[in-house]
Amino acid sequence: MSDHRTRFLQLALDADALRFGEFTLKSGRVSPYFFNAGRFDSGATLATLAACYADAIDAAGLEFDLLFGPAYKGIPLATALACEYAGRGRDLPLAFNRKEAKAHGEGGTLIGAPLAGRRVLVVDDVITAGTAIREALATIAGAGGQVAGIVVALDRQEIAAEADRRSAAQAVAAEAGVPVLAVAGLADLLAFADGNEKLAAFRAPLLAYRARYGVDPTG
Repeated sequence: MSDHRTRFLQLALDADALRFGEFTLKSGRVSPYFFNAGRFDSGATLATLAACYADAIDAAGLEFDLLFGPAYKGIPLATALACEYAGRGRDLPLAFNRKEAKAHGEGGTLIGAPLAGRRVLVVDDVITAGTAIREALATIAGAGGQVAGIVVALDRQEIAAEADRRSAAQAVAAEAGVPVLAVAGLADLLAFADGNEKLAAFRAPLLAYRARYGVDPTG
């Protein structure tokens, strides 16, 4: 497992963003783990998280020239990532959207750098149903930007529905025709648990969950 995946998963554990037990998801599935990026709630944790994102992006060799954070969790993530890249000597423009259009002041739904003519990297925490990401893609296209890719923290790598055996990330990637990257996925979490004594008891439930709901990450 690459270092950025290990660092991210350890960070998620330390921040209580990654928890193990029994959690009923919005889908109704009972999951042996739960991820909440809202628990990355300090400057230090966000800075470390942004470094993990940047390492994953650089390892993939994506070409882009603007960062976009979908409201709401994508906004601090994209902002932290912009700061991380600035520290690495790359000053990237940044933009994000509002959930509702502003009727006064500058108006509109977009804040930050203009998107027109730019290759845009969308930065978010997860892709669950894909609704928020699809809205962001439409917003970017409407503003004249070109989506270069999407990066999320964790890919659960599980089917979106019994009728569609793809994950939400796979479905969005196919529809948008762009790569969807993750700092880590369920396969990485299993490998991480295998080498962690504190997580050993959760590996069997994770394997059972993947056997029932998992997808082929290369599919």
